[in-house]
Amino acid sequence: MNFLTILTPFAPWHWILVILVILLLFGGKKIPELMKGLGSGIKEFKDAAREDKPETKTENTSSNNTTNSN
Repeated sequence: MNFLTILTPFAPWHWILVILVILLLFGGKKIPELMKGLGSGIKEFKDAAREDKPETKTENTSSNNTTNSN
């Protein structure tokens, strides 16, 4: 089996066909709105993930402090 066929299971004409079907289903005006919503959702997820990390570090620090003080 050729390594290149494993990496690219779809031929370029498959991608063109998929893009055309998406354009037909959603239309040209709806696609930018969908991408904007997707982008803002990803941004919110990343922001929430960044906010969550410092909380876990402070929780671990505070639990270690309480155990050491006993």
